[in-house]
Amino acid sequence: MTFQPDDAVPPAAPSRWRRALDRVRFRRGTPATASPPRRRRWLSWLGWTLVALLLLYYPLGALVIQNIDDDPQFAAASSAPGESRAVATAAALITREVDENTWTPMMPFFMPSGLLDNMPNFQRGVMAALGRFGTELMDQLGRVRGSSQLDRDLEQARGFLNEQPNIWIWQPSVSLMPSATSAQKYRAGRDKLLAYNRRLAAGQAVFERRADNLQALLDRIASDEGSDSAVIDQHIIETAGDLFDVRADDIFYFNKGRLYANYLLLRDLGVDFQSVIREKGLANAWGAMVETFRLAAELDPLVVWNGYPDGFIIPNHLAAQGFYLLRARTQLREISNILLK
Repeated sequence: MTFQPDDAVPPAAPSRWRRALDRVRFRRGTPATASPPRRRRWLSWLGWTLVALLLLYYPLGALVIQNIDDDPQFAAASSAPGESRAVATAAALITREVDENTWTPMMPFFMPSGLLDNMPNFQRGVMAALGRFGTELMDQLGRVRGSSQLDRDLEQARGFLNEQPNIWIWQPSVSLMPSATSAQKYRAGRDKLLAYNRRLAAGQAVFERRADNLQALLDRIASDEGSDSAVIDQHIIETAGDLFDVRADDIFYFNKGRLYANYLLLRDLGVDFQSVIREKGLANAWGAMVETFRLAAELDPLVVWNGYPDGFIIPNHLAAQGFYLLRARTQLREISNILLK
């Protein structure tokens, strides 16, 4: 007779998932956790890097580009005897805004300057004043009489300086082919102004320093400033008191740019027409008018508000600008009337 042990129940075999979990735990020495695949981690890192770069690229790039340059001492580096100081300053101003600064009105939305608002409007105003000056150079100052031949350099400069300011390399709404940018056209206009000034110094071009020519130019500038004052007036009537007005700063900085460019031009036209101003006894009136343009151009609020004109807390910077603008226009008209006598 032999001893027969009782039949023992064998332990249950571990499940497949249990074995896999134990294998991961003991092989790696860490609790089993589901980690993302390597490719997914790489894509996540790349995505966050791109987001960080974009967040830095646009605001930092815009801060680097932003430069509303209203330096009242700006002038051409030099001008040869016989050249026009105003023409030299106009050419130097184009060089500064197009080459030294970035011409922001033409930049597309994906460039950092696409975030900017005030600088593009300031530059538009500057070029509006230079375009007017180029037109009057061709029509009045650069010819002996209305029946005389147009100066070819001034005719081409007028065309280039009055081009639209927002033309980039490619405009699919106009053409599928690349085109000349606004900056390229303004450079061409500057070159034509410089060519005219060189011929003027050599005695091969005309710059008529007559009282009637100066009076006609002042009337055109006064008309432009009067148009700007009408825009201010209409905007205040329609939207004064709106704390979220997004057009007030556009109007303010466009006017600022035109006032600044006109200040520089009128300051140097005072040198070009020095004999006429002295003959008419306009030295004091001319100096006061130029000073008003300077004061208007140097208005520089931290934020442009379009409050009620009689508001107690929120100012109205458009109204303040409009005061100096209309005062400058009145002084232009006074000088124009004296030049007619």
